Amino acid sequence: MLMFWKEKLVFLSVPKTGTSAYEEALRTRADMVVSDPPELKHAPIYRYNRFFRPMFEKLGGENFETLAVVREPISWLGSWFRYRQRPFMAGHANATHDVSFDDFVTEYMKGKPAEFANVGSQFKFLEPRPNGTRVNHLFRYEDQPLLKSFLEDRLGEKITLGRVNVSPQMDLTLSANVERRLRRKRPEEFELWEKAARLS
Repeated sequence: MLMFWKEKLVFLSVPKTGTSAYEEALRTRADMVVSDPPELKHAPIYRYNRFFRPMFEKLGGENFETLAVVREPISWLGSWFRYRQRPFMAGHANATHDVSFDDFVTEYMKGKPAEFANVGSQFKFLEPRPNGTRVNHLFRYEDQPLLKSFLEDRLGEKITLGRVNVSPQMDLTLSANVERRLRRKRPEEFELWEKAARLS
């Protein structure tokens, strides 16, 4: 999570959406960088609303806006699957070495998925709070030029991005049947991604 005090902007770090590259590029420009522990680095809206927002307001920082990136849901799941294929993950309960992508997504759809498929939800991460706290600027991971342009305009400087925390490359294809089930069981995830183009 990145906070820019003068610009009244908080960049929330949705996992597996490329935000680590922005954290590296902007860590000296940001007024606050939360990079550890993961529970705070990847603070969802409800945690931001409960802990960070009140702290900023007590210090005189009112009317902060939030920014986040969402990824097309199947691509997002594929990134998690590949991330958990890294060699050092072998033997861990959340590794995906011994399952197919179809099996991973099928397990993800369960109410209580096994540890290897327990990756959370982009929709839940960004779900608005009853007091009105929400994401003000929502960008698609797939439209990096738009996100980069927004940040450069808001911060008043050019941004040079590197490649950070990249998952192993591999071809992943979800079967038509599993994709249909995913779209039926988790429509809110796809609706959020569609909405991103209209909020940014």
